[in-house]
Amino acid sequence: MSTAAESLAHFTSRLRADAIPDEVARAAQLHLLDTLGCGLAAHALEEVAFVAASAREVAASGPVTTIGMPGGLPAGEAALVNGTLFHGLDYDDTHPGSVVHVSAGVVPAALAAAEIHDATPAHLLAAIVAGNETSVRVGLAARGAFHARGLHPTGVCGVFGATAAASLLRGLDERETVHAFGIAGSMASGLLEFLADGAKTKPLHPGWAAQAGLIAARLAAHGATGPATVLDGERGFLAAYLHGHPWDIASEVATLGQRWVTPEIAFKPYMACHYCHAPLDALQQLVDHEGLQLEDVASITAVSDETGAALVLQPLEFKVAPRTPYDAKFSAPYCLATLLVHGRVGVGSFSNAAIADERVLELAGRIDGEIKQFAAAPDAFPGGVRVRTTDGRVLAAELRHQRGGSAYPMSTDEVVGKYRDNADLALHPDAVATLEDAVLHLSDQSGLGFLASLSGAQLAGVAV
Repeated sequence: MSTAAESLAHFTSRLRADAIPDEVARAAQLHLLDTLGCGLAAHALEEVAFVAASAREVAASGPVTTIGMPGGLPAGEAALVNGTLFHGLDYDDTHPGSVVHVSAGVVPAALAAAEIHDATPAHLLAAIVAGNETSVRVGLAARGAFHARGLHPTGVCGVFGATAAASLLRGLDERETVHAFGIAGSMASGLLEFLADGAKTKPLHPGWAAQAGLIAARLAAHGATGPATVLDGERGFLAAYLHGHPWDIASEVATLGQRWVTPEIAFKPYMACHYCHAPLDALQQLVDHEGLQLEDVASITAVSDETGAALVLQPLEFKVAPRTPYDAKFSAPYCLATLLVHGRVGVGSFSNAAIADERVLELAGRIDGEIKQFAAAPDAFPGGVRVRTTDGRVLAAELRHQRGGSAYPMSTDEVVGKYRDNADLALHPDAVATLEDAVLHLSDQSGLGFLASLSGAQLAGVAV
């Protein structure tokens, strides 16, 4: 009987673009476009400038395209910088059931490996899909339990997706890919302790995962070995990282190539933690359909499941008064108050000036939280609000599925529009359009030259 790593390696080493269903390929291309836009915006707004500065200190120019760095970087540093940028604004996609920010870890590894191994665009597409399918399934093996253990699934699960993408593009055979996964298991990392004070370690997690995936594939190519039982062994990744929590990887890998999870990955309409989104859209429904206005509000209760509450509602004293702009992205009270006070939650909502807005903080202080079990296991980022008005009414709205996921999708036009808004911050309009066309018709491209525009990304000169 095959181990989980062997099943994943069998799938990854054989996957080719012409075997991917059209719906899956289209979803992968849209997620690639969305991810590039998020990275461009993060660069333009200097959200995680420290990662590029650190890379410049230790690395000369290199062959891999890096956002905002005309000379490029060596593969590992490029993956670290790009991956951190893709997740820098917390605007990138997430798979609801696994709670993994999928593309932020897979795409930078795939782009770097594709360039250094002179891959075709079709091969790049296959690698991205292989990485997506791998990251999500590892996360789905224990829905929500990684968060309960204080681990960030994007980092700890994402390293396996990055390894899958890098291994495919490097041309590793099935046995070598098993070794690469075995090596990657010892590189899996990412703690949720950033929630304690709003520190910016979280954006680094997919960057580290992408860099580690490239290294794991490279080591395996040169004869390094890793345990085939890395995922499901007695002392393997799932047993060690989820000690005391149930998990099941066998049923997840059993459907590889039959059930495709890439189309399940959710886009983000807001630049904040996914668990803020359903409460925000629920509040917007009350504004739109009930005529709710700021002066009508006595107090608000934000509703989320247990995993969501731990991220965006607890401890409440820090959520009602975020300590840093990044902290504010994980505060449902702050986001809800911002929506009512300013009418929107956007790029300008997460700045030092914004989080000091007295009107927002006063309303946030009247917002508390409540936990509701929407499903047997965390999924779909559900949530809602209950508003008590100054005239004694109680208005409530709830979303079982957050907007942007497969059950409540954003349209292609909405996703492309989001990309354009983000990319416009960093690129000339002609470059925005050219990159968009190339990514949405990826398999029709003759090479990877369309990536070159990323290196010329500029700063927006916008204070955030």
